Amino acid sequence: MKKKKVNLRDLNKTSSDTHKRNDAHNQSSAESIVKFKVYVPAIFSFVMLIIGIAMDYFDVAFFKDWIRIVWYAVAYLPVGFPVIKEGWNSIKNGDFFTEFLLMSIATIGAFAIGEYPEGVAVMLFYAVGELFQSAAVKRAKGSIKALLDVRPNEALVYRDNNYVSVNPETVAIGEKVQVRVGEKIPLDGILLSEKGSFNTAALTGESKPDTIAKGEKVFAGSINLDGVIEIKTTKEFKDSSIARILDMVQNATARKSKTELFIRKFAKIYTPIVVFLAIALTFLPYFFVDDYVFSDWLYRALIFLVISCPCALVISIPLGYFGGLGAASKNGILFKGASYLDEMTKVNTVVMDKTGTVTKGVFKIKEIKAIGWKEPEFMKYLMAMEEQSTHPIAKAIMDYKADGEDFQASEVSEVAGKGLKGTVNGKTVLVGNKALMISNNIEVPSQTDNIVESIVMVSIESKFAGYVIIADELKEDAHEAIKQIRESGISKIIMLSGDKDSITQQVAKEMGVDWAKGGLLPEAKLAEVEKLMSETDNKVAFIGDGINDAPVLAVSDVGIAMGGLGSDVAIETADVIIQTDQPSKIARAIKIGCSTRRIVYQNIALAFGVKAVVLVLGAGGLATMWEAVFADVGVALLAILNAVRLQRMTWK
Repeated sequence: MKKKKVNLRDLNKTSSDTHKRNDAHNQSSAESIVKFKVYVPAIFSFVMLIIGIAMDYFDVAFFKDWIRIVWYAVAYLPVGFPVIKEGWNSIKNGDFFTEFLLMSIATIGAFAIGEYPEGVAVMLFYAVGELFQSAAVKRAKGSIKALLDVRPNEALVYRDNNYVSVNPETVAIGEKVQVRVGEKIPLDGILLSEKGSFNTAALTGESKPDTIAKGEKVFAGSINLDGVIEIKTTKEFKDSSIARILDMVQNATARKSKTELFIRKFAKIYTPIVVFLAIALTFLPYFFVDDYVFSDWLYRALIFLVISCPCALVISIPLGYFGGLGAASKNGILFKGASYLDEMTKVNTVVMDKTGTVTKGVFKIKEIKAIGWKEPEFMKYLMAMEEQSTHPIAKAIMDYKADGEDFQASEVSEVAGKGLKGTVNGKTVLVGNKALMISNNIEVPSQTDNIVESIVMVSIESKFAGYVIIADELKEDAHEAIKQIRESGISKIIMLSGDKDSITQQVAKEMGVDWAKGGLLPEAKLAEVEKLMSETDNKVAFIGDGINDAPVLAVSDVGIAMGGLGSDVAIETADVIIQTDQPSKIARAIKIGCSTRRIVYQNIALAFGVKAVVLVLGAGGLATMWEAVFADVGVALLAILNAVRLQRMTWK
């Protein structure tokens, strides 16, 4: 019987894959156990509390005196001890008036006056609220964790005639890297293989696979979907797109909004005032009330403390902004801080660059006009000449596909500032601008005078043979972007460009912007934006992509950079990054900012409104500890659930 040959490399790979699956399964099981352990104290306290309340209700004979006290104390400790410990640590660090201290005083006080079930209930619901908060924060961090998950951890680099696995941080610029199917691109680079298909969802927010041809850019963090490919690295790992995005997102959470900062400052002043008011509520009535009973007024003061705990505000507002940042990054938009979510809602004037922002930044043939020749033959004459040139316009012309054999040019010479002269198929051919035609006594049709785009004219055997119009192509969503920006409440849209004014005006007219100006140097563009910003009530967002846009991005109220084609300088300077280079995402960024602000304001109104009502009722003896629990923990839970809605919202 013939033995089957065993490939050790395949065997090792299978073994490695099995180990990876087992490790993943074990890790998942361990995470589930850890998650369950977090809920154990609250579950234990809840069961003990319910049993205790049931025994109280049915007046069980043995459930009296010290047995009852011990039972509720045992129910209290699993949820109460961590809070008391946290309050004590805060006091040792000099921070006296915290929510932990308020909850500790209120619940221990409830035990002191014999309200054991209520003391346990307040602390239990507070603990449940903290668990909800933790779960909500994890949900809000979901899209940011997705970014962390796409960070590549190995690279197969070609060294010493072999591919070796190394840490991406050790790979130098210019090295050749192999990427297998399903693996992540470890560093930014140029594709060496003929073509590749990539999942770029973590970088751009777009689920549609991106097909890249040989010589085009590929970005770290993209997932290879089709066949083994090779790339040549163009950046070190620390400068790669994924590393830069991670840094931006992680830093964004540290930049607080004005609302967030105000609430934190407010809580530090508000909490001590509440403590002193509770003390006053306990003792001052002694001097004014005839039938003063200490335990009654202490109970009211404890209710007052529970109600006035600022945790609903302190928890839900930062969570709202964090949810906004997460939702934006999931949509391919990076805000460099919560403050820019707020600023985005105030923008009423959008100023945009043209090239690379609303156009693709590459030349394409817009129109071919052959006179006396069939188009394919006319283009073969033109392409034979342009094949000798490296100009971007020549590259655009060479993209034309013509059937049959190509023509060959000879004796090609450059006419300075005008074009090319040569021989194709024994015929004298001129290719260039109008000045070249006129200098060779060739009559040019008057219809060409109104063309503002770049035009390449062709003469064959001293006769005008036609022309080709070359233009920078508008992005697919450029028109939709203007429409959506207007619908999002922007009153003025302006285009400023370094391209010549005639082209800028034509693009602006086609897109329907309010006014435009071209032929601007960087300092002139900056002056125009500063002039707009000096006008009363103007909040200006500038959108650009190039190095020349960096000064304007820095000075504008909100600087928005195109993250794919955009220069590193523009991306570093901007406040908001559009990862997909789609101008339509600008309106989405405004909508996400507005949704975030709306959620935050709803939470503030909810917290203050409910607390104010129950505070008055509590001080007047009309509210019990159960109403206090709702006013504090209940409102906090509602505010958290409201903030989590941001993760489920969609914006078009």
